[in-house]
Amino acid sequence: MNGHPTRDEDLDLLALGALEGEEKQAIEAHVASCADCARRLAEARGRIALLALAVPAVAPSAAAKQQLLRRIRGAATIPQAAPWGLSRLGNAILAPVGVALAALAIFLWHENRVLDQQLAALQTSMSEQAHQLHEAREVADLMTSRATITVPLAQQPGMPKGAAHVMYNAKMDMMMYDGAITPAPAAKTYQLWLVPANGNPISCGTFNGTPDHWMMKVPEGMEPKRFTVTLEPAGGMPHPTGPMVLMGSVS
Repeated sequence: MNGHPTRDEDLDLLALGALEGEEKQAIEAHVASCADCARRLAEARGRIALLALAVPAVAPSAAAKQQLLRRIRGAATIPQAAPWGLSRLGNAILAPVGVALAALAIFLWHENRVLDQQLAALQTSMSEQAHQLHEAREVADLMTSRATITVPLAQQPGMPKGAAHVMYNAKMDMMMYDGAITPAPAAKTYQLWLVPANGNPISCGTFNGTPDHWMMKVPEGMEPKRFTVTLEPAGGMPHPTGPMVLMGSVS
């Protein structure tokens, strides 16, 4: 066998003693040289040991004991061999039951792990849906609020073709960009700026120029004078350095 065991239950079956022949030898040889699989084998043996402790002891009824003893005495040819025969018969009865219980425990453990994975995936999906719902509500609040202003961004002479607009709400400290521009040249990116009445321009994100739409928080108490889009080196800049592609003034 090359690499790790291909099935999750291989180490459980080895711990249970249910593997034989070349398959058993191959996995034992691999475990001897793989610390991770040795740890997993130890965990499997621990689970099986816990299973043995978890199974409640059930005392057979007196009638069942008498019936078993009668069958043993009837099958025994030498009276002195009865205890040995009882031992072999008991092992023959209990061994398959123990194997079945251990196999059932392994099956339930794997099923529980699958259910845990499915539950985690469901929780992730629900979290993503809740986030999307929250964003949708913010967009709806921004678009319907009387305090929201819409600023059209016009193409500047000689610049790539495009048009966009910004919706801004000072009370919510939120803005939303929506527009499309000719894709930026190689090693370049478009960058949106909020130019306040006082202070330096604030970067509001970079994009490549295909239809873009996003919403973001802006610093509290901003009073924008205009919004601009410039062409900058890939990754954007901390302050505008390139030509102005789109521009819109706040009325």
